[in-house]
Amino acid sequence: MKIYVVGIGPGGIDELTPRAYKTLESCTIIAGYKRYVDLIRKYFPEKSFMISSMRQEIERCENLLDAVKENNVDGALISSGDAGVYGMAGLMLEIASGSGIEVEVVPGITAANSAAAVLGAPLMNDYVNISLSDLMTDWNTIAKRLVLASEGDFVICLYNPASNHRPENFKKACRILLKYKSPDTPAGYVRNIGREGQEFTIMTLNEIQHCDKIDMLTTVIIGNSQSYIQNGKIITPRGYKLE
Repeated sequence: MKIYVVGIGPGGIDELTPRAYKTLESCTIIAGYKRYVDLIRKYFPEKSFMISSMRQEIERCENLLDAVKENNVDGALISSGDAGVYGMAGLMLEIASGSGIEVEVVPGITAANSAAAVLGAPLMNDYVNISLSDLMTDWNTIAKRLVLASEGDFVICLYNPASNHRPENFKKACRILLKYKSPDTPAGYVRNIGREGQEFTIMTLNEIQHCDKIDMLTTVIIGNSQSYIQNGKIITPRGYKLE
């Protein structure tokens, strides 16, 4: 008996790693948030699926742990992107501790990497990931991280930038960033990365603060002081000396 916490990437089968695919093939039960299960269900029609809603993460882990023990089978807990980046890996390790059930984390392609590939090469130098969701982290802490990342001139990748419950968080974040970054700093977003309906736009930090396409299905990348736009792509130079 074993539980695998699997990152399924952004959602398309071509960005599900071979290791992740083989792991899901080997498991009898696959558990996950409904939206993520819907992304992979058709590729594993013979599997038993355990589906739960947002904000039922603890129950999801506990129910899978119980099912694996009761049926003496291997199970998989899926997260979009990488399970260890704002995913389920940490929680499953905590809940399974002392249960006698081994947990193995299987990495996936996270949203930062997927979005960067669409936008060009914005993450070529130091960058940080910051989630704008204040469900788990209070806004004052998020704001402090935005300030410090800006002062350090990091490229910034924003996860969970906005939702129906917190539509203003992204605009608040942009106002903070604009205190430390030039309004002309290259910025871009990718929506529905690797899924049907994928769209992206490259613009400036000043422009993106007014964008009405930013939601929970979107990843935003803000460049640093060296980033620039060339041939419709964002490039953050690594420092190589070109002749």
